[in-house]
Amino acid sequence: MSSTELVIAVAEGAAPQTQELSHDEDTKQQVLEDADNLQLESIGYKPILHRTYGLIENFSTTFAALYFVGGVRVTFSTGIAAGGNLAYWTSYLVTCVFTFITAAVIAEICSALPAAGSIYLWAAEAGGPKYGRFLGFVVAWWSIAAWTTFCASNTQSAVNYMLSEITVFNLDFPSDPSSVKFRTVQWICTEVLLALAILVNFLPPRVFRYVFYLSSSFVLLDFLLNVIWLPIGTANTWGFRTANEAFMTTYNGTGAPEEWNWCLSYLATAGILIGFDASGHVAEETKNASIDAAKGIFWSTVVSGIGGFITIVLFLFCTPDAATLFSFGSPQPFVPLYAVVLGQGGHVFMNIVCVTALWFNTAIAIVAASRLVFAVARDGVLPFSSWVSEVSPEGQPRNAVLVIWGVSALVTCTILPSGVAFTSLISAAGVPSAAAYGLICFECFFLTPNSFPKPRWSLGKLRRPFQFVSIFWNGWVVAVLFSPYEFPITGETLNYAPIIMTGVTLFAVLSWWFTPEEAWLSTKRNTQFSEADTSAGEEITRDPKDIVTRE
Repeated sequence: MSSTELVIAVAEGAAPQTQELSHDEDTKQQVLEDADNLQLESIGYKPILHRTYGLIENFSTTFAALYFVGGVRVTFSTGIAAGGNLAYWTSYLVTCVFTFITAAVIAEICSALPAAGSIYLWAAEAGGPKYGRFLGFVVAWWSIAAWTTFCASNTQSAVNYMLSEITVFNLDFPSDPSSVKFRTVQWICTEVLLALAILVNFLPPRVFRYVFYLSSSFVLLDFLLNVIWLPIGTANTWGFRTANEAFMTTYNGTGAPEEWNWCLSYLATAGILIGFDASGHVAEETKNASIDAAKGIFWSTVVSGIGGFITIVLFLFCTPDAATLFSFGSPQPFVPLYAVVLGQGGHVFMNIVCVTALWFNTAIAIVAASRLVFAVARDGVLPFSSWVSEVSPEGQPRNAVLVIWGVSALVTCTILPSGVAFTSLISAAGVPSAAAYGLICFECFFLTPNSFPKPRWSLGKLRRPFQFVSIFWNGWVVAVLFSPYEFPITGETLNYAPIIMTGVTLFAVLSWWFTPEEAWLSTKRNTQFSEADTSAGEEITRDPKDIVTRE
């Protein structure tokens, strides 16, 4: 009997003994951990990461990584410029519906294969024996590019909040990214905050779980302060916009034709909810992973989406017209906006909350990114893979964290020669993730509709229609993210995301071509994955002595 079959057998035999073990939670948790490890072994990996996290920590991974309040603030001016208020909130509603569908599909796939670096394993499995290895390579490098650039860009976003105080306090210092002096300070601050976020990732797992709690708490604090404090400040200053002004105003700040200008609003709205695969990357450290990691992906996306919509509606009523908003002349326009509405002292406190929340956001993103790099190194395909895949005595991939630091720090250095160069790099951060989601859904729908391992968290009859819809939605998102944002197109306004994506894909193809099949994602192992049934019951409560370790 295979290890996976044992897991199923344990689940089937659980019911008669549920009452007997209902008072022994420790025993139950140990059995769940054993079952998780057996499931991991069934797809070819020895469990070496420490299973410390539960549903709350897994949920917090994506909830903090998405940080819906910060996402809305960062994309707000972009969304308003592309179609105005009407386009922004309507496009966001459409984004929520289809992103929830995509998250449900990805969550189900995660339930079947809950392992570190999940997303490229999902692509390899969904591609089947014929295409799986090639597509696994492509998605692996797409995802690594996405998460490393996100760690750099998110840190820079926190720094932009800090440097926006130059405008607010009218300091005698450049505040324009075209200034070398400004970019130098921006780069130094970004590198310092990035290093601090890296250091936090060296905390032991049982301590680091509090980072999850703090990160989610700051997201909620930011949200509540905006919901309560911002309306009060707005009422005492320029007043609320009317319902017609808040919901029906249109605007063209991109110079694009009217139809495409409206479509570009999806560049802002889609970016708010990209990155929900974060919970999948820590699945190997999550107890009862095939259920809780799937729930973490789906429900954190839903909660973030709903919170994002409330935040958008709030900002539409509390912010001034587009011309006034764009006249603030600051790296982050919400900082001077808060200064006007909340006053000098109030806006400083609000800015501290924003910067802290974004810093925690980076720390959580490093968790997801490092587990992805660890998983690729574990398969032996990276330079110095044996060193990168080493884990600490506490069961953490600390060397992979150092790799993320090195790569993200190098990406950040592109700030120095040109603000456009760095912006071009980070513009590609969301594209690989959306492309990977769509590609995996395509594979599941067309290539392995009946042979993908059975999940414990299942969509049932909704699986096929949800996969089909997700293919087209993510294809649309990629098309919008590839588009120039400002017209007419010049060297400074060109969107370099397609060029960067092409380069990453070419590198993935070369890696696939030159890496021996037996070294990574072999066809034989993908076939074994397909033959494995990773499903089990909702709970596993049998005596742990009935579970054995596979030889």
